[in-house]
Amino acid sequence: MKFKFLFIVLLTAFSSVKMMSQIDVDKTLGALQNGVASFTFSNDDAAALSKEAVRKMDSMNVVAGPKDGYTLRLNRVFRKHANENGLTLNYKVYISKEVNAFATADGSIRVFSGLMDIMDDNQLLAVIGHEIGHVVNQDSKDAIKTAYRKAALMGAVSSTSTKVANVTEGQIGQIASAILDSKYSRKQESEADTFSYDFMKRNGYDVNAVESAFAILARLSGNAEANFFNKMMSSHPDPNNRAETAKKRAIADGLYKAYIQKPINNKATTTPVKKTTTKKKKK
Repeated sequence: MKFKFLFIVLLTAFSSVKMMSQIDVDKTLGALQNGVASFTFSNDDAAALSKEAVRKMDSMNVVAGPKDGYTLRLNRVFRKHANENGLTLNYKVYISKEVNAFATADGSIRVFSGLMDIMDDNQLLAVIGHEIGHVVNQDSKDAIKTAYRKAALMGAVSSTSTKVANVTEGQIGQIASAILDSKYSRKQESEADTFSYDFMKRNGYDVNAVESAFAILARLSGNAEANFFNKMMSSHPDPNNRAETAKKRAIADGLYKAYIQKPINNKATTTPVKKTTTKKKKK
């Protein structure tokens, strides 16, 4: 009888300890989530973290050199827009077959050579204009903030402070991965599309390249190399619909005409140096 009583006491005590442990875990997790949700995240924080994340991504990818054909083409096409909308934009090309481009809160724009292989200058500007739109609309700030929160909840960075903590190189790598995996909402994508069209129109480019660029992405839907397209499908509006929206705007503006893709040249060209000959003086 005593043994039975002792067993019940021990069982009750064990259950109480287990219950208290669960409560402690719930409290800790709740505090963690509340802390992450309430910390201040300024534009400067977003820019600083983005800059470090992009530096990490640059180190993990093959970046086209200054004399590479891809770099020379991007310079020619985009250099004059490096201070678009008051932003200070820096841009590089990743040598990769992936069809991709992204922009971050610090004004970094990275274009994959796979995208440059299939789009002409106007189509490329339409895509880059779209990415600038994400920065201007502060979507990129939201993306880095989400990436930081994700890392904090995973325990990768400190979440006990109301301010953004200093992060290690390994933690920056996790945040960089989270940025690449982040998805914008359909509303954000539509607003960036609008910015792209306005960017093209404002700068005197052929606005019909916007429709054409989305048509190319639509055709890539079944291409295994189009990782960018496949990743974004769950949250992005259908590219055919986006192409149709751009077409309707061009029609309304009286600017529509079927777009014909221009030649694409990503090769570095060199101007031949003329040899100079000196005439011998007659004696």
